[in-house]
Amino acid sequence: MSSSAHKYSLTARIFIGMAAGILTGVFLQLLFDDSGDFTFSIFGFEFSTYNILVEGIFSTLGQIFIASLKMLVVPLVFVSLICGTSTLSDPSKLGRLGAKSVGLYVVTTAIAITLAMSIALVVSPGEGLNLTTETSFQAKEAPSLSDVIVNMFPSNPINSMAQGNMLQIIVFAVLFGIAMAMTGDAGKRLTAVFEDINTVIMRLVTIIMNLAPYGVYVLMAKLFSTIGGETILSLAKYFFLVFGVLILHGLVTYSVLLKALAGLNPLILMKKMRDAALFAFSTSSSSATLPVTMETAKNKLGVGNSVSSFTLPLGATINMDGTAIMQGVATVFIAQVYAVDLSLSDYMMVVLTATLASIGTAGVPGVGLIMLAMVLQQVNLPVEGIALIIGVDRLLDMTRTAVNITGDCMVSCVVAKSEGALDENVYNDPKAGLKQEDVDFEHVEKNT
Repeated sequence: MSSSAHKYSLTARIFIGMAAGILTGVFLQLLFDDSGDFTFSIFGFEFSTYNILVEGIFSTLGQIFIASLKMLVVPLVFVSLICGTSTLSDPSKLGRLGAKSVGLYVVTTAIAITLAMSIALVVSPGEGLNLTTETSFQAKEAPSLSDVIVNMFPSNPINSMAQGNMLQIIVFAVLFGIAMAMTGDAGKRLTAVFEDINTVIMRLVTIIMNLAPYGVYVLMAKLFSTIGGETILSLAKYFFLVFGVLILHGLVTYSVLLKALAGLNPLILMKKMRDAALFAFSTSSSSATLPVTMETAKNKLGVGNSVSSFTLPLGATINMDGTAIMQGVATVFIAQVYAVDLSLSDYMMVVLTATLASIGTAGVPGVGLIMLAMVLQQVNLPVEGIALIIGVDRLLDMTRTAVNITGDCMVSCVVAKSEGALDENVYNDPKAGLKQEDVDFEHVEKNT
């Protein structure tokens, strides 16, 4: 492979693609706003420059990139989880993994929403605003916690895979892996097959990652050519407050927990999360980013497959730290816009509701807005207030996803360290996870 292909690291290439996409989107929006859309006719058919570029090329290529990532999620989670559970010599380890993982995810979510509301009460993003909206919001009904527990167990695992129901896939894969571990020689032969399949899938992940700069470019160009700058300006205080709390939680809270609970250097985690965070930012989907998150945890952070194959799919499903931060700030914002005074008990109820809802609404489409609607109803705030913030929620959702997957990897490292399944040599190695040709190229560069 030529040296020009390695001129920039994958992180740098993704960042360049993101920056170029943003500039392209802003340029196209300014161009179409100032000059109007360009239309022309060919053989009697009307064509629009905007539709061809934005709704045609950018939208199509972006959807293909997202679909390519999502294509890997179900086989990766299923195969990787089977490989992890089938080699467990101690079945009680699964119980410990589940208790530690869920406990940590719930704790970080509670910290996130408490932090968000505390800062929002100090900054007061909604005071003095007289925002109105003609848009109405109808929240989908969230399932009860008992329904979620019952629905974790699939009646048809093939259908669960087809629908991408992650909790049902996790349960079936765990049970299947345990059965393989208890089957003797037949289970060992099948384990070897699944390990080979897992190797091939991870190679496919690498192939998709190398296409990431182009996918990120078209996604950013599509988004920034359609989002209105006036919408952001009207909600600037809310927007930058949520963004600031997300960054604070992602950098400070996770660092403190990682250092306190596992004794690991958080700067290493943050540095090695760059590729996955950029993926998450551009796709706005923890599930779509899951293949990259798992590759990062195993190859760059040294988390054993028996832990990462369980904690990361679970985190992509129930870890809602970023969403909890949005809910905390949005609750205070909407209460101030509508001039509703909330008591201390109301705020405590918001923390409790949002924390429990992060598990209770797992896997529901539009989960962030469903959870926010539940929180608002709990403290008698108008659900219609959600319509006020929908305009900037897309941009914030990108940052929320990056924070969520960083939390997933932090929890995985803590759990792996407590289970003796963390390779600290890999975690501390700055070159861990690089392809051999990347290492060779860096060596050549340093000696040139």
